[in-house]
Amino acid sequence: MGKVGDEVMQKTEQVNGQHSIGLDIGTSRIVVARSAEKESHCEAQLNAFITLPWSKLAEQLLTGQNVFHEVHGDEIVVAGNDAEKFAEVFHVETRRPMVDGMLNPHEPHSLAVIRRIVTRLLGKPAIGETEKVFFSVPAPDPVHEGNLAYHERSCREILNELGYQATAINEGLAVVFAELESSNYTGIGISCGSGMCNVCLSVLSVPVISFSIPKAGDYIDAHAAGATGEVSHRIRVRKERSFSLNGFSSGDLVQNALTVYYEEVVHTLLDTLRENLSAARRLPRLENPIPLVLSGGTVIPRGFFDFFKKVLSTCELPVRLSEVRVSPEPLYSTARGALMAASVS
Repeated sequence: MGKVGDEVMQKTEQVNGQHSIGLDIGTSRIVVARSAEKESHCEAQLNAFITLPWSKLAEQLLTGQNVFHEVHGDEIVVAGNDAEKFAEVFHVETRRPMVDGMLNPHEPHSLAVIRRIVTRLLGKPAIGETEKVFFSVPAPDPVHEGNLAYHERSCREILNELGYQATAINEGLAVVFAELESSNYTGIGISCGSGMCNVCLSVLSVPVISFSIPKAGDYIDAHAAGATGEVSHRIRVRKERSFSLNGFSSGDLVQNALTVYYEEVVHTLLDTLRENLSAARRLPRLENPIPLVLSGGTVIPRGFFDFFKKVLSTCELPVRLSEVRVSPEPLYSTARGALMAASVS
């Protein structure tokens, strides 16, 4: 768990009828973080869906099995964690409401599915209570910068319609809030998710440099699938369950393809970090070395951290690092950081 002090967590508990919530609206998963007895509790749903032809019998069977679904015209939309189970059964790709960290413009169900998942995770505020939600948004990147305003506004509207006071927070900064309390929220937070890698250099909780790259878990899955002839969904399952970034393996095409594209993502991330820090006109004068912390599902496979440190050792960053580490629970770091930000706002 990202370390959040008792004093801060006490602020997230009910005060004058007000509660705070952190929400990570990620390309792969949507995660909610709430405070509970001076600890933060997280719940997640896969940000994906599949569609099935509607029939009265199919709808009755899904309802009877408590499958997360909704009827849209002549289709049944199965969403969240249940979508992955059905994709495995039918050997099909799950469909994604988001791509590259933002709403998928080519998916007509995108906004409805996200609304459905967010509603399932959050519910509605209790009558007479005010609840603040800080929700994650990616940093701009040159390719998708024009779509960011629409994505952020759409997510805000979903939360406002449910009755929440919604505020956006940069994903990299949320990692800083979750993980870097001990350095007074000064350091580099990196979230390596599915759609993007988000980076933020913060000084005393103030974001100084933020950027993202559209190469992350989905990029790895898609290119590894293209190289091996496998479907992306099965590549992702293999990556999450058993992949280790430890070099090539004779005869294991999936292992080798994942290795190639994982290494490419790490090199691109660190090259871009060095370029952004070096190009900053007003890089803060940091007297002491600063920490760097990694989070997100893409950092989970065994061997990732060792390879990241190996490549980092060859980069000449214009800042000194005091430590490099991975969040103890990388899937929940962004949501917990958003909760932290909401609690002190």
